[in-house]
Amino acid sequence: MDFMRKMDVKKSFGEKLKRLRKNKNYTQEQLAEMIDIDPRNLSRIEVGLSFVKAETLEKILSALDVTTEELFSNDHIKSPDELLSDIHKFLNLAQDNPAKLEKIHKMIRFIVYDE
Repeated sequence: MDFMRKMDVKKSFGEKLKRLRKNKNYTQEQLAEMIDIDPRNLSRIEVGLSFVKAETLEKILSALDVTTEELFSNDHIKSPDELLSDIHKFLNLAQDNPAKLEKIHKMIRFIVYDE
């Protein structure tokens, strides 16, 4: 159980880091260079396979110009109600485009029946 919680923390941190990086329009290579790590290590952090060292964390905060609270907040994790609301918004935006609706339908069907 402890291991699973640690994995969830690493994965959540990685997702947040990736989102913040993309918001700044940085590639993995660019951010990796700014924080002085190998791009492969950054990739492993973003997918939750590794975690950052303290000195790397400080460099990330500086490079992305965020606070510790911003980096570690879970505001990127949406509740099921928020997710459903977003899905409805997307469907409403696509309702006049049969090709987009077909793509959405195929994606949802694949996800629901594949798992």
